[in-house]
Amino acid sequence: MTLEWEQTTVDARDPRALGLWWRDALGWVVVNDDPDEFEIRPTADRLPGLLFVSVSEPKTTKNRLHLDLRPDDRDAEVERLLALGATRADVGQGEQTWIVLGDPEGNEFCVLRSRPL
Repeated sequence: MTLEWEQTTVDARDPRALGLWWRDALGWVVVNDDPDEFEIRPTADRLPGLLFVSVSEPKTTKNRLHLDLRPDDRDAEVERLLALGATRADVGQGEQTWIVLGDPEGNEFCVLRSRPL
């Protein structure tokens, strides 16, 4: 028996707008541009993807699941993501080697420190 991770589903007030933001943030491609179900992947034939689905209520509490992203240059990547519309987030992390940001709908994610050379 095998099990493959197909996608992670993200609830969104505006699935298309949030999906386009994540597409730009990750440099991925759109594979489904439906208004209520918007999906992006690293390439059209590569998994896993992120599927953004429509919900009526806004996000109200800290995520129970979030993405950890590891860039080549943490500080430069944080600045790029902030310029795209991310915001800094405080989830009680204190002083750490990673930086917590929120996407345009407030979903937290972490930008980890760069890997040592």
